[in-house]
Amino acid sequence: MLIAGNWKMNGLTEALKQAEAVADALKAAPAKANCAICPPATLAGHMAAVLGDAVAMGGQNCHADASGAHTGDISAEMWADIGAEYVIVGHSERRESYGETNEQVAAKAAAVIRAGLTPIICIGESLAQRQAGETLDVLGAQLRGSIPAVASTTDIVIAYEPIWAIGSGLTPTLDEIADTHAFLRTVMQDVLGDRAVTTPIQYGGSVKPANASDILALDNVDGALVGGASLKAEDFLGIIRAAV
Repeated sequence: MLIAGNWKMNGLTEALKQAEAVADALKAAPAKANCAICPPATLAGHMAAVLGDAVAMGGQNCHADASGAHTGDISAEMWADIGAEYVIVGHSERRESYGETNEQVAAKAAAVIRAGLTPIICIGESLAQRQAGETLDVLGAQLRGSIPAVASTTDIVIAYEPIWAIGSGLTPTLDEIADTHAFLRTVMQDVLGDRAVTTPIQYGGSVKPANASDILALDNVDGALVGGASLKAEDFLGIIRAAV
């Protein structure tokens, strides 16, 4: 079980107090789940020091190359150098705002693995695609296209985030989440073979303390990728404590 917080483009230095509160609480009473926070790059160095061993740190994106003339980009090796353990790739906001393709996401995931880190590979359908009955076709294509070949021999994490649920306060029904995750597990077995059984599938999209217990109790839901609720220690800890 992995509960990861994605801070997105949020957080100035003052926000480190929230991360510190999470780390202190988990030091005092360790969680049953593995936990991570993925801050904006400007906070990463301070974040690693604040979190210590209680909470892992992750990056929100990376370039596929290890180094080079890529102004403004960060490589997976750079994330590793600063103490990250995970890197999110293929988030819907990257796919939609920057036009990232499955092939580019797979290349980034391979780069994360190259650097010795674990990629959190995101997939998700839009509201229009869901309403058109295309959800499983879209997710299947994203999953098959975004998992690099090297993933068959190393650890990865899949994060399913219905785009229409991110930050909207809306979530699919529990049955819809369970059915979708079961489908993803089946596709993963085709792609990853035996490793599919132990590869975590996170759910993301308006996860909060009030619904976390029900969501995390579902079959094939192995954690959560949390957005806004991860910015406040009390809310994030509420989700973390819901993992049993």
